[in-house]
Amino acid sequence: MIAGKDKGKTGKILEVNPKEQKIRVEGLCLVKRHQKANQQHRQGGILEKEAWFSLSKASFYDEKLGKATRLGFRVSKGKKERISKRSGNIIQVTK
Repeated sequence: MIAGKDKGKTGKILEVNPKEQKIRVEGLCLVKRHQKANQQHRQGGILEKEAWFSLSKASFYDEKLGKATRLGFRVSKGKKERISKRSGNIIQVTK
């Protein structure tokens, strides 16, 4: 995260909403929500959950370099690869 109260923290992306350009990241931008007791949640209370925030506040984190970086693309041997602009390392796509 490059801005806001969680600036400098990292986490795993949980959901992406490309239409609204918002994301949810594990452990970042936590908000408290009141949950009423019901059949699924027998015990109500105040729960903390991740909130949506703007995609512009996030940056890709290069684990090899240990810093935030921008992504680029290059074609090598007929395959398109994601690369780190800062270090030039190939970034593997994980799902």
